[in-house]
Amino acid sequence: MHFIPEALDRYVVQHSEDEPKLLQALTRETYQKILQPRMLSGHYQGRVLSTLSKLIKPKTILELGTFTGYSALCLAEGLQENGVLHTIDVNEELVNFQRKYFDLSKYGSQIHQHLGPALEIIPNLNTKFDLVFIDADKPNYINYFHEIIEKLNPGGVLLSDNVLWSGKVIEPLNENDQSTKIVLEYNQLLKDDERLETVLLPIRDGLTVSIKK
Repeated sequence: MHFIPEALDRYVVQHSEDEPKLLQALTRETYQKILQPRMLSGHYQGRVLSTLSKLIKPKTILELGTFTGYSALCLAEGLQENGVLHTIDVNEELVNFQRKYFDLSKYGSQIHQHLGPALEIIPNLNTKFDLVFIDADKPNYINYFHEIIEKLNPGGVLLSDNVLWSGKVIEPLNENDQSTKIVLEYNQLLKDDERLETVLLPIRDGLTVSIKK
């Protein structure tokens, strides 16, 4: 999703950090073998995630929505030396694909995969997090928020993806469109929650950065 002219978008990408070769390979294989490859974070957003993680220097990261592992590898670039990243997905068919690329990176031993519904897994994670990235099924965004907010450390950062939802957030709402309805409610929740300081960035399909006070 491009919210600026494509020529300007290309200029932005060309003048941002290059995409690591391992992630280039992951992208190629995802497009060759996996359905809905556009779910990848991609070069530019991946470098944004990497930069934010490097600024935060998290000891612990939680990711909801692994897909083929691209965003997890980007976020892992900012982990502290002994840090860990927990990533959750429901697609059993992608587990080996993810692990292949995790183990090809230097972060393989730091990335822990969890298979199953996030709402069942999160309560059993006996840790708190410095960084949380939500990029999973939209109808559960609010449910995920309520599960993770108490597990987010003070000063921790919550990143929320797809919060512009292909521009549907400013279009007349179809009452049968549950995903858009939840995204609208979720965006307002982040804005109104007094525990957070939030800024919505118009990056790709929208990325919200929320800092827990």
